Amino acid sequence: MLDWKWIKENKESVEEALQKRGMDSGFLEELFSWDEERRAAQREVDILRQKRNEISRLIASLKREGKDPQDALQEGEKIAGKIKEEEEKLREAEEKWREKLLFLPNIPHPTVPVGKDENDNQEVKQWGEPRHFSFTPRPHWEIGEGLDILDFERGAKIASSRFTVLKGEGAFLERALTNFMLDLHTQKHHYREIFPPFLVNTKSLIGTGQLPKFYEDLYHCQDDLHLIPTAEVPVTNLHAEEILREEELPLYYVAYSACFRREAGSYGKDVRGLIRQHQFNKVELVKFALPENSYEELETLLQDAEEVLQILNLPYRVVVLCTGDLGFSASKTYDIEVWIPSQNRYREISSCSNFEDFQARRANIRFRDQGGKVRYVHTLNGSGLAVGRTLVAILENYQEEDGTVTIPEALRPYLRGLKSITPQFEA
Repeated sequence: MLDWKWIKENKESVEEALQKRGMDSGFLEELFSWDEERRAAQREVDILRQKRNEISRLIASLKREGKDPQDALQEGEKIAGKIKEEEEKLREAEEKWREKLLFLPNIPHPTVPVGKDENDNQEVKQWGEPRHFSFTPRPHWEIGEGLDILDFERGAKIASSRFTVLKGEGAFLERALTNFMLDLHTQKHHYREIFPPFLVNTKSLIGTGQLPKFYEDLYHCQDDLHLIPTAEVPVTNLHAEEILREEELPLYYVAYSACFRREAGSYGKDVRGLIRQHQFNKVELVKFALPENSYEELETLLQDAEEVLQILNLPYRVVVLCTGDLGFSASKTYDIEVWIPSQNRYREISSCSNFEDFQARRANIRFRDQGGKVRYVHTLNGSGLAVGRTLVAILENYQEEDGTVTIPEALRPYLRGLKSITPQFEA
């Protein structure tokens, strides 16, 4: 959420930022319209309350003087009725204004390139050389079925499409990747591990920006609970409604979780394989930082996520998202995209974002600085990494012509020394 006072003082800049995001300027005008309506209702309520107080004093005075206060009492009842009506108008205007404000996205950082969509994202770097195969590389779903480690048919049978059963070495490799990432981030990068609930309440999802805008993308349960789309939600909300001490910052957290997404707007995209699933595993990095240091923290967050791919020797590139592709809550985002041989292209495996104080305002996460002033923290997060997509990258980049998949050396200690996975039948 943006500071409304700042929005009013910088209306033209906000309009320009929204246009860069591809939004119509009418959205902001509607927001200002609801603000004026709620302020007008508040003024009317204040006037009526003042009249009610005057009537109350008059009634008291008439009673002390032994005079009949009946007319004043009747007038007081009329004013009370009007107050009730105006308070209802005020409540409705407040709700409409706040709801509209919750749909207002973050302002892009000045270094974010202007563009319409993912085609305008700018490459920052490449790491590693894509492997040159002496054969046509297979897609990961063919590799996984040949190794009998991925079962898409049974996943669909027991759940629905876009659910997969990992079997044997496939399940083992998924677990090994998770443990490898957690160990790297806790032992080398000094993040504190969190194991959060996989269900969160509505307030938590509003805090991180998933609600109300992305309601259709979530799985909703009973008792005001929702399955998490990412560990970002519970981990960021660890400090909701809290005031931290400046000396505590920055805080680094890492969390494994299953993630659940309906993928409501992705019909027909990546229908085969593990790239776009309704349930997947992810290791998430979350930071709480001082405002003046948050962009330095974004760069180190990116490096921490990149190192996972470097150790696994998986080629990748980094792109900075343009204004038209930038996520709703983010002020600046880097995407890490890993090389997928069967598609002959890079695919996203991590997004590393600085939200500045956007989430902190929604979740009321603050800190007290050395001068005693209470300010909003800056929040950041990034995947470190999406486990399923890392599994995809290993299967495809480490495949051999006979269907065997070699295990990256860094993972072998997590797999009891397993060096390769071999086909269960002739490829």
